[in-house]
Amino acid sequence: MSRALALASRGAALAHPNPTVGAVLVKNGKSIGEGFHKYDRRDHAEIVALKKAGVKARGATLYVTLEPCCTTGRTGPCTNAVIEAGVKRVVVAMQDPNANVAGRGNAQLRRAGIDVTTRIREDEARRLNEGFAKWISTGLPFVTLKTALTLDGRIASRKGSTTWITSEQSLESVQRLRHEADALLTGIGTVLIDNPRMGDRTGQPRRRSLLRAIVDSRLRLPLKSELVKSAQGDVIVYTTQPHDSPKARALERAGIDVVSVPARGRHVDLQSVMRDLGNRQILNVILEAGAELNGAALQAGIVDKMILFYAPKVMGPDGVPMAKVSPQWFAQSPALQNLRVAPCGTDFVVEGYLADVYGNHRTRRKN
Repeated sequence: MSRALALASRGAALAHPNPTVGAVLVKNGKSIGEGFHKYDRRDHAEIVALKKAGVKARGATLYVTLEPCCTTGRTGPCTNAVIEAGVKRVVVAMQDPNANVAGRGNAQLRRAGIDVTTRIREDEARRLNEGFAKWISTGLPFVTLKTALTLDGRIASRKGSTTWITSEQSLESVQRLRHEADALLTGIGTVLIDNPRMGDRTGQPRRRSLLRAIVDSRLRLPLKSELVKSAQGDVIVYTTQPHDSPKARALERAGIDVVSVPARGRHVDLQSVMRDLGNRQILNVILEAGAELNGAALQAGIVDKMILFYAPKVMGPDGVPMAKVSPQWFAQSPALQNLRVAPCGTDFVVEGYLADVYGNHRTRRKN
């Protein structure tokens, strides 16, 4: 299963909007076929492994990170192929969160006389597909709030300034997070201060370009900004301004997708933004923003996970806090669950969840 999980991770940015899945066929203690899913190559991981094994698959054990599908979509059911190949045993890391499969694939294999073992390295498999799990069951993307901050919770020395806080190792980790995401979301304040490109600089292959999304209620995005100059159909601006306003038309002529959404107070309704991203088959969103948008996202309840890169530094009370939230929200705010703490160069990373994303969403979407 360790090998299957490693293979599944190679599907990052290549499998979406499908889940990332790895599979290994073992016989007489040796691997006879393995593979992982790439959306554009169609074959699911099990099929890739079965094709490599050929007739040797008969009597073998299949290790797979996600329950084999039993439905027909772009491909036929993997369960049928596993049964026809004569596989003797199947070891599954996690159940498919798709309501059309969800246990039915394992049940079909058992009815065919195959020994099925489940929930092996389940937590690791779930982390690989937490975005797919939320999207397939709610139609909404999984949102990770990522930020770099000091020990006293400051993200900049003063409002309107850029402050480098964390180490090179942390910056490299952030690039890996971007590579695994479908979209990067920030606010217009960050764009005006930093003039970023918001790219995936890992150099690793992607099936889809990283979507760069901006929350810009008053449509202040400069036409000469790096985002506009580098746009290739991969920049979207969410605004409360009319779609046919002069600025909106100018941005669209420059290749920017301008989407008008309802306002919540004086700001963009973030729930509407999430629904639009979900409709675009965006599974994973990284939120890299300032205190205003971080706070708004937390209070709107759209954040599923937080990844906080702490530098061993103290900035003091004049620094900008990580998020601006109301005292009322703090009194009812959920504590992070399933906490993990790890070193990263001279920094340390705290990772945790604000909600149960492992299958307890009420199913609204079937695929």
